[in-house]
Amino acid sequence: MNKVTVLGSLNVDTILRFKRFPKPGETLPLAGKSIAGGGKGANQAIAAARAGAQTTFIGKVGQDQEGDFMVKQLTDSGVDDQYVIHSDEAATGSAFILLDSSSENRILIDGGTNQQVTTDDVKAAQPAIEASDFLIAQFETPIAATIQGFELAHAAKRRTILNPAPATSAVPVDLLALTDLIVPNETETETLTGIHITDEHSMIKAAEKLQAQGIQTIIITVGSKGAFWMRDQDHGFVPAYKVHAVDTTAAGDTFIGALSSVLKTDFSNLAEAVRLANRASSLAVQQLGAQPSIPTKAEIQAAERA
Repeated sequence: MNKVTVLGSLNVDTILRFKRFPKPGETLPLAGKSIAGGGKGANQAIAAARAGAQTTFIGKVGQDQEGDFMVKQLTDSGVDDQYVIHSDEAATGSAFILLDSSSENRILIDGGTNQQVTTDDVKAAQPAIEASDFLIAQFETPIAATIQGFELAHAAKRRTILNPAPATSAVPVDLLALTDLIVPNETETETLTGIHITDEHSMIKAAEKLQAQGIQTIIITVGSKGAFWMRDQDHGFVPAYKVHAVDTTAAGDTFIGALSSVLKTDFSNLAEAVRLANRASSLAVQQLGAQPSIPTKAEIQAAERA
C-alpha cells in the first residue's frame, strides 16, 4: 500500500447548474443548486485514499461549520486529518462552480484559510512527509509552503508530485528543481512552456522543455482524449475511456489521487498507473459534484472487469 501525503486546499463547493452560460446583462434560471466538498488538495487526497493509499492531509480550515464539514469529508474517506489546522484567521475556503448542460464548467474560488497555510504548518507535518512515498501539492495554497514541503520530502528521499493548478507562469525554479513528477493539463502546460498543445508532437516538445527545467517525469492530461507521459527519453500516450460526462470538476484531481495510489516510487509502472488513473477519472466525470463523484478502489476494479 502506497503512503501519500497531500498538501493543499479544502473548499466547500456550491454547484450552480443551468442550460447555458448567460450573456452579459442576461438573467437565466438555475436548473439546480447543490453543495459538496471540494478543493484540489482535498479532492486528490480523497481520491488517493478511496483508491487504496494510506493518506494524510496538510491544510487549514476556519473555525466554522464549513471547516467541520470539510474535515468530515476527509475522515469519512479514511484520510488522516491530524495535520489539518482549525484557524480563526479566515473562513474556510469556498468555490462556486458554474456548470452548463454540456458539462462545461467555470470555477470561482475564495481561498480563505487555504491562503493562510505557512511553512511552519508544513514543518509540523514533517513526520507524515518523511513516512510517505509521495508528497502531492497544487497552487491553491502558498508556494512558499509547497517549497518547504518538497524540501523536507527530498531531504528524506521521498518523491514529490506537483499539480501546477491553477495555471501560473511564475513558478519558482527552486520548486521545479524539487519536483519529481509534474502533472499539468494542456492549458497549464501551455502556461508553463509557451507551447500550444495540439497533438503528440507538441506534447513531446512541451515535456522536453519541462525536462530542461529539471523535471524528468511529466504527465500531460488532455481531458477526454487521455494522457501523455514522458520519463527521461521514453514516452507514450494512454487514451481516455469513452463515457458520457456529467460533471468534469474533479476529473484531474481524481486522476492524480488514483495515480499516486498505485505508482511505484521508481516510476517503473508509469504507463500502467496512467491507464488506471484514466479509468478512475472516467468514473468521476459520470457523477455530479467533486468529492461525491470520486470512485473507490472497488468501483475502479469493477470497471476494470466490466
